[in-house]
Amino acid sequence: MAQTAAGGVQVSKLTRLFPNARALAIAALVITSSMAEAQVVPPAGAQPAGRGGGGGGRGRGGVQVMTLTTTAFADGGAIPTKYTQVGQEISPPLAWTGAPDSTASFVLIVHDPNAATGNGLDDILHWMVWNIPGSSRSLPEAIPAGASVASGARQISVSGPYFRGAAAPATGPAHHYVFELYALDTSIDVPAVGQQPAATRAAVVAAMAGHVRGKAVLVGTFKRSPP
Repeated sequence: MAQTAAGGVQVSKLTRLFPNARALAIAALVITSSMAEAQVVPPAGAQPAGRGGGGGGRGRGGVQVMTLTTTAFADGGAIPTKYTQVGQEISPPLAWTGAPDSTASFVLIVHDPNAATGNGLDDILHWMVWNIPGSSRSLPEAIPAGASVASGARQISVSGPYFRGAAAPATGPAHHYVFELYALDTSIDVPAVGQQPAATRAAVVAAMAGHVRGKAVLVGTFKRSPP
């Protein structure tokens, strides 16, 4: 009994049309592929799979963009000597807007990505303040040294529990000092003392994972004047 091939064409008929075995195989493959494509065409109005076309969890949404500013310098501008190691080395005043309603606390990380340390993948931490209350929208100028800040926040830098001012050398290009503010939906239970600053920084960053709901960035530049 003759067997039916894909698309209603009998094998015996294909054999007559394509006497060459190789040609017969190619013809059968083309017909089979056409049938397979026809079977996967979605019905009218159906959502295609992938690219958000159905399924998936609700998630928490993306990270909201916030704005971080200071009256001390313009974003991308030079940091005044007053806030550097050459001057008084005090922290600049900071203010921010656009925090999500879900914010429980803020984390501020100030670092110099131009100053590579360790294996070259780390940089110098000039300031990290965490557990800033979620209701806060600013930090005053000249935060005093100490593991705990008046608001209940905690602070460290690469050299201790205080703000470390910019100190790029006079030789070479100016360094970029990046102020990154993160809005979290939780607080972080990491002490400011008890381990090396690098380990504390790593612990805070690890605790932030999965809890960042907003972020703002401010950049200042600095290099010492030639002697």
